Amino acid sequence: MTSSTLTRTRARIPSALLVALGLAAGFGVAQGTGIRALGGALFVGAGLGAAWLWARHRGWAVALGLGALYVGAFVLAHVLALGVGMASWLAVGLVTLAAAGITYAVADRA
Repeated sequence: MTSSTLTRTRARIPSALLVALGLAAGFGVAQGTGIRALGGALFVGAGLGAAWLWARHRGWAVALGLGALYVGAFVLAHVLALGVGMASWLAVGLVTLAAAGITYAVADRA
């Protein structure tokens, strides 16, 4: 590769990775530290990063839809854990896999 090719090459972070980090790592940080706001900050930060990628690459309609999915997954994890009685990590793992998979299919796949 020439240097001009290297400067034009960009590494793109998959937004599905940000979704998975926001949901799973956000929960892990909140659980591990006992500071829910810290996990929430990670959740919000990853969500904003993913939303920026969605809006930039797929448009605002997709960004709003996937944003609703992201927040909905967060809510569903709470419903499954607190309302249904599922183990917390299992609930977070299930919604993370679903949300990241849908995000990959809609926004990240070439």
